[in-house]
Amino acid sequence: MLRTLRNAWLLGGLLLTARLASAQAPLSAAEQAQFKPAFIKAQLLKATQWQLAHPKHKPTDWTNGAFYSGVFAAYQTTKSKLILDSLMALGQRTHWQPDQRYDHADDIAICQTYLNLYRLKHDQRMIVPTLAVLDKLRTTPGPEVQQHGITWWWCDALFMGPPVLAKAAAIANQPQLLVLNDTLYAQTYRRLFNHQQHLFARDASYLLSEAGEGKKESNGERVFWSRGNGWVMGGLVQLLQEMPKGHPTRPFYVSLFKEMAARLIQLQQPDGLWRASLLDPAAYPGGEASGSGFDCYALAWGLNQGLLDPATYLPPVQKAWVALNGCVNAEGRVGWVQPIGADPRRDFSADSWEVYGTGAYLLAGSEVIKLKATR
Repeated sequence: MLRTLRNAWLLGGLLLTARLASAQAPLSAAEQAQFKPAFIKAQLLKATQWQLAHPKHKPTDWTNGAFYSGVFAAYQTTKSKLILDSLMALGQRTHWQPDQRYDHADDIAICQTYLNLYRLKHDQRMIVPTLAVLDKLRTTPGPEVQQHGITWWWCDALFMGPPVLAKAAAIANQPQLLVLNDTLYAQTYRRLFNHQQHLFARDASYLLSEAGEGKKESNGERVFWSRGNGWVMGGLVQLLQEMPKGHPTRPFYVSLFKEMAARLIQLQQPDGLWRASLLDPAAYPGGEASGSGFDCYALAWGLNQGLLDPATYLPPVQKAWVALNGCVNAEGRVGWVQPIGADPRRDFSADSWEVYGTGAYLLAGSEVIKLKATR
């Protein structure tokens, strides 16, 4: 009871300061136009087409797991045959197989797309390899847990793994996969979630040791990586979309989503984007599009589901979407994306792109288009 009251008090304080942080001037006519369905669909098509024409990694790589999650969302939004054909071509090239490591969340991220496509085509060949690897994950301890003590030992895994388990549980009627997800997620949460900052450390190397040591930013603050927390928020969206309303652990995930949402809008910068390192924004060159894209996606989804208060959260989403469009060039390339890494980096610019940055942008647009208050 006391813990519940404490959590409610903390969340109430976050929401109060978040409401103050969310105030902004009314949108200009040009900004309002960026919320029109025709504009958003055109942007999603343009960004998808550019990225498909500029592949960068093997199809089953985790980067493409994130990208194609966005591509499927773009298909749902636009109903483009070109996009659907590209999704089917992906599965045919990979023979619907995940990557090599059965117990590493990165290597099953691409299975999100296979499961999504199965719901359209109902072809068992699309999901048999995924179900097989998940059964092995459930029954056979692997190198990840042996080496790190837990399977999902880095926060990025909370986007790569949980949506796959939850989608497969629903499609194949295997509730044991939700039980597995709860177990693995709880291990990661207990190790990496910081209750003072309401954010996830990227991995155990960022935690304070008994000697009081830990990785710090130039301003003395602890390191909380923007994209890492964006991964978590995006993963929570996709997990909650699949989890039954009456599932006993659903309230935990909803509460975590709200707690992180309240903290994140406090850390959004005046230009509408989040910096690569959340607690030391002044030390980084500009807004970072991949973390910002996942945050925009998650916050817009929370609004659309009635989980977040529009008075508090709509202005930050509007600011984020307008700013993200400023990161997309005339050809459809999403820039200002931090390169692959496990921590905040400064070596990115308007010309820096990665496939997961495009995926995050596509996911954001797929939810922003549903916002009723911007019509």
